[in-house]
Amino acid sequence: MPASQAFERRLQPVLHAAARCFGTPFHIYDEQGIHETCTAFDEAFARTPYREYFAVKGLPNPRMLKILAGRGLGFDCSSVPELTLAAQAGAVGHDICFTSNNTSSDELLAALKLGALINIDDVAVFGKLEDLGQVPDTLCFRVQPSKAVDTGESYLGDVESAKFGIPVTQLVDVCARAQRRGVTSFGLHMMLGSGFLSTEPFLRTVDLLLEQAERLRAELGITVEFINLGGGLGIPYEPDQRRFDLAGLGSSITERLERWERQHGVRRPRVLFESGRFVTGPHGVLVTRVVNRMSKAREYVGVDAGMSALMRPAMYGAYHHITVPEGGDRPTEVVDVVGSLCENNDKFARRRELPAVAEGDLVVIHDTGAHALSMGFNYNGRLRPQELLLRTNGSVERIRRAEEERDYFATLDFPPLRMAPEDISAGAS
Repeated sequence: MPASQAFERRLQPVLHAAARCFGTPFHIYDEQGIHETCTAFDEAFARTPYREYFAVKGLPNPRMLKILAGRGLGFDCSSVPELTLAAQAGAVGHDICFTSNNTSSDELLAALKLGALINIDDVAVFGKLEDLGQVPDTLCFRVQPSKAVDTGESYLGDVESAKFGIPVTQLVDVCARAQRRGVTSFGLHMMLGSGFLSTEPFLRTVDLLLEQAERLRAELGITVEFINLGGGLGIPYEPDQRRFDLAGLGSSITERLERWERQHGVRRPRVLFESGRFVTGPHGVLVTRVVNRMSKAREYVGVDAGMSALMRPAMYGAYHHITVPEGGDRPTEVVDVVGSLCENNDKFARRRELPAVAEGDLVVIHDTGAHALSMGFNYNGRLRPQELLLRTNGSVERIRRAEEERDYFATLDFPPLRMAPEDISAGAS
């Protein structure tokens, strides 16, 4: 979807100057818009205890994480480097939720060292905690949906193929083991999918988690203290898509929990989220410059960014809105907007109607505030671009430099290590 009118108004006066000062391509993020989304979360859940744990994988930039930490957000991490980023942003203890899968003992040790809230994705992972002898007194357990829920949107809960979560048939047993190991505070997590634009999947998630909470209380005497609804709040990438009703979700969840509290006579659980895309996604754009016009069976606009800067269109066939800042009065044409990789799917748009552009024109690709640069890669020797921040006072600062050739070769600088034939023989015996 096009960036908000407010973001456009803030960006337009600085866009060309930023391109001259910093060069292209670059992602630029709107600090004011991010603050407004954080405020919207607080207002939507003013009537129920909640916390948003920003998904670091969406935008792993220290400068951005410090802004979010200043708004009271925690951080959802799934790797050791993400744990490090969260700690550098000032997060301590349960400011961090470690939601990983296929988790190693070393990763668990890193999370334990920081005192993070650990979300157990599988019985085998809990077994690793037992083997380490460091089971914390508070744990969250990720539950695999017990039955398919047809949301008509992106769904991750198919029990035949989902690699995430503990099957409900194993949940009571693993929680009983946790009780025996000294766990006194329990939470439950479930995520049905990502990119949802309706509230129904989240209300269904609340119902499914409360159902399991009742089961744990009946069979083990456990009171579930918090439920984590994961991420999945969507943003409208396409122009005709509706915006997610965050206020409606907050009201509906609050009413459900209040009703459940009255019915069961126990305190309602706190609500946690692990959103990334919803918090920062609409508040970033990729600014790139046309380097070639090419006429083949189609018309092609070649720009100075590619999949290394934004791979969602190539990987998922995802739509990202594109505008040409100086194209308002120009005739339109249908083009493919492409990068420079030796891959035919290195395209930001296919058969998109845009104002006619020429070499040197700026092109703006919208909704790159999450899952854009963080998903980049270096195939073909292509390097990832810089990141800029549009401050609330209208200034622009660089918050990550562009990769350089020396970065590409950095991992080839290492002390020699060789295994001798006698080492191989010793290992075999």
